Amino acid sequence: MNASGGIAFIGGGNMARSLVGGLVARGWPASDIRLAEPVEALREGLAREFGVPIFVDNAQAVADAGTWVLAVKPQVMRAVCEALAPLARAQRPLVVSIAAGITSAQLARWLGGDVAVVRTMPNTPALLGAGVTGMYANAGVDADGRTRAEALLSAAGRTVWIDDEARMDAVTALSGSGPAYVFLLAESMQAAGEAEGLPAAAARTLALQTILGAARMLIEGDEPAAELRRRVTSPGGTTQAAIEAFEAGGFRDLVARAIHAATDRGRQLSAAND
Repeated sequence: MNASGGIAFIGGGNMARSLVGGLVARGWPASDIRLAEPVEALREGLAREFGVPIFVDNAQAVADAGTWVLAVKPQVMRAVCEALAPLARAQRPLVVSIAAGITSAQLARWLGGDVAVVRTMPNTPALLGAGVTGMYANAGVDADGRTRAEALLSAAGRTVWIDDEARMDAVTALSGSGPAYVFLLAESMQAAGEAEGLPAAAARTLALQTILGAARMLIEGDEPAAELRRRVTSPGGTTQAAIEAFEAGGFRDLVARAIHAATDRGRQLSAAND
């Protein structure tokens, strides 16, 4: 595995942008970060914002780079990897993927075999440096490779290593897709507040600040979610009435079924792109 050289990003979408921004903010030299992006408007924006070298051609971007970050859609990943396979065999880089549903075995095979691959699943709060990333390393990744991958992804938030790659689809379902669940909750809370007669602006502020405050209590304290819920649920009070309505509607089962559906979809993506 090549430990020298800089970091090359293939794809310049939101997640790549957040990682590049995090690296630059942490003092990583912009000259050591390269990025390939086919869309001219995105290339120009990235060059202006971060001052990193930008390429149209993927092969030019990865030349001599010790770490490759594959940040393209799952549907085009195979074609991108197969085109880069000769360079992967010659350079032996650390390959970091942020594509949902694409396994490390698929990536290694498409890149010509015997490739050090770290499969990751970040989420969109990475754009604020507040994300979380599940990470799996194949057998080709040594201790230095794990350290480098963790340093890269920690620029976007916290990281969690997963030992069994079969569980990465569950990571995608829980945290990768998870922000959308919270957005749906916020949307629903605001709409319900408006239905009870609150002005839209007031309902939005009340819903969003409640979610923010609850999240901070979970993160900054030691108590589990169940204990915090019990503390705020006074017997016979308004919160108990709401919780009972949630439970009667099968809230827990609905959440479990939603995350299971997302997990299954991740497996289907892998099979569809093999």
